[in-house]
Amino acid sequence: MLEGRIRRRLKSLAIPSYEQYCKYLFSRSGRKQEICHLIDVVTTNKTDFFREPRHFEFLVNTALPELSQHNRSLFFWSAGCSTGEEPYTLAMVVREYAEIHPGLEFRILATDVCSTVLEKASQAVYSCEAVQPVPAALKLKYLMRSRDPSVNRVRVVPELRRLIEFRRLNFMDRDYGVTEKASAIFCRNVLIYFDRITQQRILEQLTRYLVPDGYLFVGHSETLHELNLPLQQIAPALYRRTHD
Repeated sequence: MLEGRIRRRLKSLAIPSYEQYCKYLFSRSGRKQEICHLIDVVTTNKTDFFREPRHFEFLVNTALPELSQHNRSLFFWSAGCSTGEEPYTLAMVVREYAEIHPGLEFRILATDVCSTVLEKASQAVYSCEAVQPVPAALKLKYLMRSRDPSVNRVRVVPELRRLIEFRRLNFMDRDYGVTEKASAIFCRNVLIYFDRITQQRILEQLTRYLVPDGYLFVGHSETLHELNLPLQQIAPALYRRTHD
């Protein structure tokens, strides 16, 4: 699999062998220009609208009422946003809640290591099949169909797109460059790609960006068991930031 994915870069750069590609990759110019392209071709990107729907049910029924009691301006972070389905789902859900709770404002930061998926996410164009999990009422409200009936695509409405900032971020960086603390962080099905030591370091970073009593949502295949973190598990794949 790795050879097959890197072969795309060999063809693009007209480099005849993996050995020569490695030499270029670790050269001064390669480290500067090629690393980002390498990450794009080797990373796995799988996501869906309303994936793991119980997380969003918890957000509406429990987290948002609690968080908005103390702060009327909320900040959410989709860490590992892939092609954008997660942050747009989050925007729909919170926007619906905010409409019946006047005065509540929010914004979303969506980050990923892969620049290709970030470009697609920022365009906010999806096939009609991809948006099947979106409830019918939300489709009518937040997804625009093409005037050409033969075009099998929709686009997220501008007022929802404006709520989200897409940014490239590598979890291996020392400084994530996030300047404020989040009410909730969604980092789902990302940690499984790291070893335990690296998971500890990444989660230490992420929890620093959570407000006290803020929420961390992870994937259902991920566990934080035996990691030393200021987090309390309150449900499967759901943790709450403890007070220092």
